[in-house]
Amino acid sequence: MQRISATERPGWRELAAELGFHFHTIDGAPYWDESAYYRFTLTEIERDLEAPTEELHQLCLDLVDRAVRDEALLRRLSIPEPYWDYIRRSWLDGQPHIYGRMDFAYDGRGPAKLYELNYDTPTSLYESAFFQWVWLEQCLQQGLLPAGADQFNSIQDALIAVFEHLGPRLPGPLYFAAVRDSLEDRGTILYLRDCAAQAGVPTALIAMEEIGASVDGRFTDPEHTVIRALFKLYPWEFMFGEEYGPLLPRADTVFFEPPWKAILSNKGVLPLLWELHEGHPNLLPAYFDDTPAAELPPGWVRKPLFSREGANVTLRTPDGTLLAEPGPYGDSPYIRQAFHPLPDFAGNYPLIGSWVVADRACGIGVREDDSLITKDSARFLPHIFVD
Repeated sequence: MQRISATERPGWRELAAELGFHFHTIDGAPYWDESAYYRFTLTEIERDLEAPTEELHQLCLDLVDRAVRDEALLRRLSIPEPYWDYIRRSWLDGQPHIYGRMDFAYDGRGPAKLYELNYDTPTSLYESAFFQWVWLEQCLQQGLLPAGADQFNSIQDALIAVFEHLGPRLPGPLYFAAVRDSLEDRGTILYLRDCAAQAGVPTALIAMEEIGASVDGRFTDPEHTVIRALFKLYPWEFMFGEEYGPLLPRADTVFFEPPWKAILSNKGVLPLLWELHEGHPNLLPAYFDDTPAAELPPGWVRKPLFSREGANVTLRTPDGTLLAEPGPYGDSPYIRQAFHPLPDFAGNYPLIGSWVVADRACGIGVREDDSLITKDSARFLPHIFVD
């Protein structure tokens, strides 16, 4: 694994605007960054990232099956009791899912270590699946990359195949929803909607704020049409806490991601996975926050069960250095995970996002920060592999 300085493509910003990548720069700071890229070997991709992703995914599905049958586990995850049956039913009925992302620390010299799961509302999808592939093709055409360079990225093909499979089983058009004012979230659902359209699935677009409810408790669009199938880029823990939360179990809506993803979008799965598979080479020791700190070696990371983009994360290195990020999730229970630093490439700290679509690992994206805590200000850098 190497970080390689690179030449930017002429006119890439204009191309990004043309292709709908409107969040390549956020608050004046670069989000998409092609001044460098990460280079892997084929062995690193296949052995160290793809294979562990698929193995861990199966362990996660096994954990869901255990949790829905054991209310003590649901309680440890702080999932509200009124939704236990709803979550259990969605799993036992085999409600399908679309995608998820695992975040790994990896330096090319040892096993990738799972930091956390993003299995309910993962973003960085468009740039992982589409825009970095455009970068690869154009850079090869322009001689900016080594001949024969490739990319671990079949994410878009996998998404289209999933929608082709789901389409005939949907009870109506598939609505795509995100919070109205989030540019990145809107870009994500527009991309997913385009993949669904390529698969021949009838779709509609709606903001989360526009969803209403009928007198009989079903969700509706602004024209009072019942929403029978909905992809919502809005976390289940938020859904459960909303005024309309009690309507969910009887709303007669097929959701993506399904309710059982509420288990895997919870950082409490990290200590549960460690309890079940202690010593697994791709897992870090992790415990719920009420476990004595002596359980961990020197150095730890404290994370809320419900948080995103590094918010409310506190990190203590083995030498006692303390880093902390503020955020809105301070009222959540916490876990502690053993400290395992991101690799340091001259002050750049990359985090590998490994994508799972319909139970298969199918690509990665690299986000890079200038801190050991990866925040919402992290940059996205493309990658290649060379056999």
